[in-house]
Amino acid sequence: MKYIDTWDLDSIIPGGTKSPELQAKLKKIGEQIEEYEKLITAWNFAENKSAEPFKAILKKHETIEKGLAQSATFVQMWHDAFTNDEYANVVMGQVLDLDSKLENIYTIFTKKLVAISDSDWDTLLQDGELTEVAFALNEIRDQGKRLLSEAEEKIITELNKDGLTAWSKLYDTTVSIMTIPFTDNDGKTTQLSVGQAMNRMYADPDPAVRKQLFENWEAAWEKFAPIFTDTLNHLDGYRLTLQNFHNRKDYLEEPLEYNRMTKETLDAMWTAVANNKEPFVKFLKQKAKLLGMEKLGWQDVDAPVALGDTKPTRFTYDEACDFVIEHFASFGPKLADFAKYALENRWVEAEDRPNKRPGGYCTDLPEFGESRIFMTFTGSSSDTSTLAHELGHAFHSHVMRDLPTLNRNYAMNVAETASTFAETIIGNATVTNAKTDGEKLSLLNDKMGNAIAMFMNIHARFIFENAFYAERAKGIVSEQRLNELMLEAQKEAFCDSLASYHPHFWCSKLHFFIDDVPFYNFPYTFGYLFSLGIYAEFLKSPNGFEEKYIALLRDTGSMKVEELAMKHLGVDVTKPDFWEAGIKLAAQDAEEFISLAEKLA
Repeated sequence: MKYIDTWDLDSIIPGGTKSPELQAKLKKIGEQIEEYEKLITAWNFAENKSAEPFKAILKKHETIEKGLAQSATFVQMWHDAFTNDEYANVVMGQVLDLDSKLENIYTIFTKKLVAISDSDWDTLLQDGELTEVAFALNEIRDQGKRLLSEAEEKIITELNKDGLTAWSKLYDTTVSIMTIPFTDNDGKTTQLSVGQAMNRMYADPDPAVRKQLFENWEAAWEKFAPIFTDTLNHLDGYRLTLQNFHNRKDYLEEPLEYNRMTKETLDAMWTAVANNKEPFVKFLKQKAKLLGMEKLGWQDVDAPVALGDTKPTRFTYDEACDFVIEHFASFGPKLADFAKYALENRWVEAEDRPNKRPGGYCTDLPEFGESRIFMTFTGSSSDTSTLAHELGHAFHSHVMRDLPTLNRNYAMNVAETASTFAETIIGNATVTNAKTDGEKLSLLNDKMGNAIAMFMNIHARFIFENAFYAERAKGIVSEQRLNELMLEAQKEAFCDSLASYHPHFWCSKLHFFIDDVPFYNFPYTFGYLFSLGIYAEFLKSPNGFEEKYIALLRDTGSMKVEELAMKHLGVDVTKPDFWEAGIKLAAQDAEEFISLAEKLA
């Protein structure tokens, strides 16, 4: 079947960032915020303990929040697809102003929640509609106990626009104007966008191309590193200051709370990872041998493997879409039907062209109850896996669309569960469908890219960020020291198994510069291993498993991960045993790769 590989942005809001309809929408949201403020100002629980005024406030907040999120998503989508549209930042500024006003009023509301006595609060939650969202409401109230005075929180909210958020936006703007030079065999030099250079640097079969691009890549980030040094220091310095004001005793407290998990669970996961890396180090050594190298360089870790006449498995975008739909159906009809609908209705921006930001993501359009996916499809099996990954995210939101809004706010770690589960289905399918041993080896290599990323690359990110925060709490960290911390982290995480590393990775990785979620790393490894545990259960009893899977996803916004795992899988995630079982599943792919490589060699 034929699929269009660009978003249908006009179906969301016609006219782009200068759309009159968008401006009318933002004006209406402003008016709704004024109505919301009047409701909260008038609400006095001590005088009227009825649940009705409280529910009216929640409903009004939901309407505004959906409108703002829809607007922000649209503007961000437009900017990411057309990074040369300077007006996108202007409109995003308008959205942020409205969001700031909403947050200031919401702070007043939250303070009023905190002021309600525990006994009155328990009575209030006995209302049927509120009982259903009690977990989320208790979470809001508990977090509200950290708030400063209304006046102080208002100042913080206003400063965030030109502080935390501004530093993050500065990073995006800087990256959007960066280019990476590449000189081909004919001596012609082309300036590649960051996204184009990254895709080719990691995926090109020619080691000389990868090496040239990596050297130019590192040089480009080094050139801009002074800007990124300031950005990272001030962004996270700002965050540490806020954490201190909100009485957080440790910088990990906020990301753990955000991901609804305990430090015990995090430690158990990383302990299991650190103690079980041998199969993955052996994989890297075997891959280096196949590529004729003593050790892999940083740019070679994700490189394709093709022995003899074997060519890397390639897909057109249409083939990739059909492949994903077909193999999603092997798991369950609801997942397959959803993917088909999303792809046919242009929910995916996948075209390979200049002026697009790098990377990929899935984002929500809450007013539509729909999602949209951003990526750049270049034809590799890895891109096909990425497509499946992002469709997994979208399916997660889809199965929760009829739940109360407050119960749909799932954290990043469990969000990565659905995406990685979908990716596992496709990764296994590509390997199974291999026509020759050479093709199978190539596809196993692609599949192993996930395990190496989760257990080594992302582990390095966590080690680095952990060390950086500890030093940043004492003062500014220099570019040289940032490079040293990154090199130390990469060598530890990769067990010093590489010939070269990426010292400026801290500035080339967008995740370190995201303003709303600190430690944008460990949730990926959590989701990967958690999904492997779910997949293992599916293999044991596939009949009817899709409904059990959907039931788990629907609970992700209304309970902590320890409770979620115990309820749906019967496992204790605070113990390394659970995590080690998932690592062993991934290790089987490494062992199969090594065995097949030795056979073919």
